[in-house]
Amino acid sequence: MAKQALVIGLGRFGMSVAHALTERGIEVLAADSREERVRQASSFAAEAVRFDATDAEALERTSPAQRDVCVCAIGDDSTESAIICTALLRQMGARRVIARANSQLQTRILKLVGAHEVVNPIHEFGERFANRIAYDRVIGELPLGEDLLITELRPPSSFVGHTLAELRLPQRFNVTVVAVRQQGSGAVVLPSPTATVKADDILIVVSREEAIGRLMEQS
Repeated sequence: MAKQALVIGLGRFGMSVAHALTERGIEVLAADSREERVRQASSFAAEAVRFDATDAEALERTSPAQRDVCVCAIGDDSTESAIICTALLRQMGARRVIARANSQLQTRILKLVGAHEVVNPIHEFGERFANRIAYDRVIGELPLGEDLLITELRPPSSFVGHTLAELRLPQRFNVTVVAVRQQGSGAVVLPSPTATVKADDILIVVSREEAIGRLMEQS
């Protein structure tokens, strides 16, 4: 069954997240208070609806508790609405709430009202941020040139107990492990082809953008 996401707030960041998640096979319910944005999202999202995100009854009808992730991407023109929406999503039992913030103060407030994660779109553009939503083992990404990424990720369970030589990641996925961050010590070490991948390792890899999704879906 496909993952389900609720994306509230369809400005540039929210629209980008909704579109990128849809491209990754996630069923997106996109929502905004502006008709023209809802109409635009309806061309690609599984469903697009118009409502005020601070209206508890309207928000409840989107079934936040049944969705894998809820993204409150309301822009900085309505900071109060973003805070209220985030709090309501948590009260309604949303399993994972990611909220947009534009300042350190807003970040602190959103975390206080229950956001599991807060993202600043100045630093995280929607297209790249989508991998962190779609694949919960992706910790972070950093662009490297035009189409290369450095990605930090937790190894899939199928990797654990195998060596990098056995996994053959460059040949199978066009992904190269350039370092390993060991959770216990926090040390970052150069990868050894004969070292066994541990469940609590953090792999730091270089790849093209599409390779991470392929690795996550096929491993």
